[in-house]
Amino acid sequence: MDKFIAHVLVVDDDEGIRYLVKRYLNEKKYLVSTANSAENALEKIKIIKFDLIILDIMMPGKSGLDFLNQNKENINTPVILLTAKGEPNERIQGLEMGADDYLPKPFEPKELDLRIKNIINKTKQTNLKRIIEFENIKIDLNKQIIFQNNSEFKINNTEKIILERMINNPGKIFAREEIGKLIDLDKERSIDVIITRLRKKIEIDPKNPKFLQTIRGAGYVLWIE
Repeated sequence: MDKFIAHVLVVDDDEGIRYLVKRYLNEKKYLVSTANSAENALEKIKIIKFDLIILDIMMPGKSGLDFLNQNKENINTPVILLTAKGEPNERIQGLEMGADDYLPKPFEPKELDLRIKNIINKTKQTNLKRIIEFENIKIDLNKQIIFQNNSEFKINNTEKIILERMINNPGKIFAREEIGKLIDLDKERSIDVIITRLRKKIEIDPKNPKFLQTIRGAGYVLWIE
């Protein structure tokens, strides 16, 4: 799709928001589709491969969080959540369910554009054919899947970026600030949530991690042999 930067799906029950975001992103050379509900979005995702989804959390009927929770195993597309200002619990829930980023309403269209570009660029940079195996774990970065014993876990774009950087630097301690810059998040709590989510997919006992460990006062490290 040479003509457009990326194909974006905007999911929001507010017709005004859908119109404004679509118009702005069209001007920035994005191809934009819209959906007025989670159900409508799911119908479109089944037939179209999108590069990124912009998803409103607060929608009547099935909310954005419901949509993420019910479809997180089947959707590898990066997701930016649109959240109500001052609702940190919703943002944390969304990150736990696999969202890559969030933007509180009201927001500047320019900031949305920059966040989309950051995610799209990182997706391109990490889209390498890589399969890593250690002990009873196999990580397929290209397919974005972790195999652990007889279990299979999907990883989203944010998790893939963190894992690839750690795999390329085994034994290196990554401070929260460094991880935050890597995935464009500045909230330490949000970074901790993502690491906890990764541990559940890599570790047999996530509460006593063997591979993805915390170095007190320093950050996180991935030990693989």
